[in-house]
Amino acid sequence: MKNVRTAVVLATVLVAGIVPAALGETAAFASTSAPALLPAEVGNVASNGPITVTTGSGRPTTLRLKAAVPGGVTGPLTARIRLVLPDWPDASWSEARTAALMTSTCAVDGGEAAPCTWRAAPDPAEPRVRFVALDLPTVEAAPEIGYAVTIGLPADLGWMLGSHGARVQLRDPSDTTVSEGELQVVVDRAPETRPLGAVHARDRSGVLWRYEATGRTDMVLKARERVGGGWNAYSSVVPLDGTRALGTGDLVARDKAGVLWYYKGTGDPDAPFAPRVRVGGGWNTYTALAGHADGDLVARDRDGVLWNYTRTGLDSPLFKPRVRVGGGWNAYDRLTTMGRGVLARGKDGVLWKYDSVTSPTSPNSSPARPFATPTRVGGGWKVYTAVAGTEDIVGLYDQPDVVARDASGQLWAYENRYKSGTVVPGGTPVPVGYGWNIYDMIF
Repeated sequence: MKNVRTAVVLATVLVAGIVPAALGETAAFASTSAPALLPAEVGNVASNGPITVTTGSGRPTTLRLKAAVPGGVTGPLTARIRLVLPDWPDASWSEARTAALMTSTCAVDGGEAAPCTWRAAPDPAEPRVRFVALDLPTVEAAPEIGYAVTIGLPADLGWMLGSHGARVQLRDPSDTTVSEGELQVVVDRAPETRPLGAVHARDRSGVLWRYEATGRTDMVLKARERVGGGWNAYSSVVPLDGTRALGTGDLVARDKAGVLWYYKGTGDPDAPFAPRVRVGGGWNTYTALAGHADGDLVARDRDGVLWNYTRTGLDSPLFKPRVRVGGGWNAYDRLTTMGRGVLARGKDGVLWKYDSVTSPTSPNSSPARPFATPTRVGGGWKVYTAVAGTEDIVGLYDQPDVVARDASGQLWAYENRYKSGTVVPGGTPVPVGYGWNIYDMIF
């Protein structure tokens, strides 16, 4: 099967007569007669949709619009495409930042194409809705006006995955709408452009297996690949910064003697980990380990005290001396990495998300206070015998997801969603497959 390409698909929903093109053909324009729900004096805009724009390809695709202008309309007409944006992937995004990354050229009635610029377009009447707009070239009124608009999206806008509304409007010199059309914008991404995750599982004979994400929800993981044997030497294996299908991501593993070992990611999916490096002994004093903050590690001792180990930036020594975070962590029966934070499951089955605030540039950063106030994810997580954070395997954004195994051996994937300013697992879980009870460790 050919690669599925990342796409922005624009299709008019007001024009019932648009005829989709067969594969490899150009779609026919819809009838330009005004639909019944619009006033008779307002014309309508049709497109050659659906069109596909591949994010990150550097090859923009052309959207062709055909506007029917009612008789009697005169003077120069302005035109605008206004697009509704989804929720931000994080607080660093804005309408202006998004618009600055979108690229387009515009031409009218077969004329020469020229760059045209997307911009932030807030609407005071809808303060909670985010808009960006593209102003098309001004042109003198005519019964029919054709526009050719190229649209390019970089890979950084992959978080726009989903379906969003848009509107095209033409206005006369008095700012009266003379022609318009509603568009539905569907953003998709090709799996190969996404930094997809990988799930690892150890069977009871000590063999470690690797499942790479496909980027699809109908078959979340590819067939397993053997990493190697001997992993039953370890009582705990913890990703430090997430493992990806490309073979990146570091691990630490604690053996039964209490020695901690470091496995550096190689970037080679066929041999994802470099030979181990000894970190040090005495790690049997801890009952739980979890990575966070792009490579740091927290460890809970038998008294319920949590300790933070900050990375040095070297392979040896791997961590700086530990710093006490605080007590009370025995309230949780499971800790697991999720992106830059940690998921903690209470004994009542309630799952909590601790976001890491460890950053060299953060004014609130401190090894003794590595986490923000926890966010309650929800209850009911006691039904799972294993819960593990992963990199992006089914989510809408390049953000971490979660897999969870129930008592029957069914593995489920929870895609990421935003809650109270943080990424948490949520929504309806996607079934991954049965038979996962053959594994005694999943990460």
